[in-house]
Amino acid sequence: MLKLENVKKRYGDFQLECSLEVRSGFVTGLIGANGAGKSTTFKSILDLISIDSGKITIFDKDFNSITTADKEDIGVVLGTSGFSGYLSIKQIIPILDEMYHRFDKAAFIKACGEYRLPMDKKIKDFSTGMQARLKLMVAMCHDARLLILDEPTSGLDVIARDSLLDQLRSYLNEKEGRSILISSHISSDLEGFCDDIYMLHRGNIMFHEETDVLMDEYGILKVDNDQYEELDKSYILYAKDETYGKLCLCRERQYYRDNYPGIVIERSGLDGLLTVVEKGARI
Repeated sequence: MLKLENVKKRYGDFQLECSLEVRSGFVTGLIGANGAGKSTTFKSILDLISIDSGKITIFDKDFNSITTADKEDIGVVLGTSGFSGYLSIKQIIPILDEMYHRFDKAAFIKACGEYRLPMDKKIKDFSTGMQARLKLMVAMCHDARLLILDEPTSGLDVIARDSLLDQLRSYLNEKEGRSILISSHISSDLEGFCDDIYMLHRGNIMFHEETDVLMDEYGILKVDNDQYEELDKSYILYAKDETYGKLCLCRERQYYRDNYPGIVIERSGLDGLLTVVEKGARI
């Protein structure tokens, strides 16, 4: 569906070096701290910035070869709606109708009613939740096969986020072969939604794993320095210095539970992964 191979982009002292793949029917998450390169990756995929080198393939075609019809198969959520805040939904409907051959006007208007989005109110006067809902509806309104979503739940409360993710799940289930690349700072959103996760750190992919494996098998070990020295480090991926000793990210959580009953072992989750990889060292 989407593949980046050794994509590089330099901005001053920052350089993105990214390889990732979004498979057909998969939801792939992209995580990382601010400045890690997530937005640069999204802009590179969408040809909003030119890359220095590497290859981007969408729908099994080199990006430079995709057609206007291919581009209609991509739905996008970025930081802004893409429309002037002084327009209303009623005013953007003819624009969408002109842009997309598969725009379902009746379904779009019905969804606006279901989500209580005012047709005549200026977009700039929408609440944060209403703007987020509108951006997602625009991304999905033309039967896109690939959704590229940069922080679609940013600024929303937990109820609004759950509702938005439910909307995405329904969209995925409507047809086979739809895929999503999504970023979020809210780990719980991605843990329950994504099939696999990539982590960017200072422009580099540091980690890739299936979400189920990450949640079921990975762990965080909290050990003092003596315990750390005694550990079998075969499954330790990263370690971070703490005042009491070390915080370690491991692949086989159960192995350490079985063989080191005296140490503190917790599930990793995405927050634990970010904490140790961002500030620790690879073992």
